Amino acid sequence: MTKVKCVKLKKEADALDYQPYPGDLGKRILENVSAEAWEMWLSHQTMLINEMRLTPVDPKARKFLEDEMEKYFFGEGSVAPQGYVPENK
Repeated sequence: MTKVKCVKLKKEADALDYQPYPGDLGKRILENVSAEAWEMWLSHQTMLINEMRLTPVDPKARKFLEDEMEKYFFGEGSVAPQGYVPENK
């Protein structure tokens, strides 16, 4: 499997097999984010959708999630909504 220096995990890890998001952001993710970090984002995104009751087909919600994705990987990080308490497993 191909390796990538992951910006999220700060280490070399298995690369994604394909560009997971369209456009320039998707290309940056493919080149700089590991498969493990992408899975972490998918869990975080699901939490955002559920906790904030977002509708992914709504253009405003999609824009919000795209902005959060960019922050998660390349910015200061995406945070959980205020008052969010993770479920104990």
